[in-house]
Amino acid sequence: MAVIVASVPAVASAQNSPATAPSDSEPPVRDPRPFAALSNTAMSMRDSVVFLARAQIGARYKFGGTTPTRGFDCSGFVRYVLAALQVGLPRTAAQQAAVGTNLPKDTTQLRPGDLLTFGRGSRVTHIGIYVGDGRYVHASPTAGRVIETSLSRTASPLVKIWRGGRRLLADAASALDTSTVVTP
Repeated sequence: MAVIVASVPAVASAQNSPATAPSDSEPPVRDPRPFAALSNTAMSMRDSVVFLARAQIGARYKFGGTTPTRGFDCSGFVRYVLAALQVGLPRTAAQQAAVGTNLPKDTTQLRPGDLLTFGRGSRVTHIGIYVGDGRYVHASPTAGRVIETSLSRTASPLVKIWRGGRRLLADAASALDTSTVVTP
């Protein structure tokens, strides 16, 4: 849906452009950046993930919840947001933490739309969506609702157990990296 909405202005612009016949003497113009559309699509997808995640702020927390009307748990929230963009994910936080490319616990490497994982030892117990500027959106059992939180809140018990992240959407530099493709 986001891709369709993003492409509407381009289609309208193309339809309103005056038609010009190609000249036999001029070679066709080639874009020197043939993959520019891929990077724009990746950024549009990231923006859409952030928009959809923030749209759920305030939805109530419910263990096992998977919808805004019935409430979300952390993995139900992440799965709901990404499913709206046709990205299929498994159901639990631990299963979701095994999908995509592993990211270290380093905020400089995070991109909006990346998943953040939380837990102790080798066990993932919570997951959220990074929205940029050191902030993430998640279904908080403590707050009882979906909230946006800063990773700089070192006093927060949740931030203390931040493990790292997972990248599901390719960056412009890795748009052709098949390891970031998610299959339902």
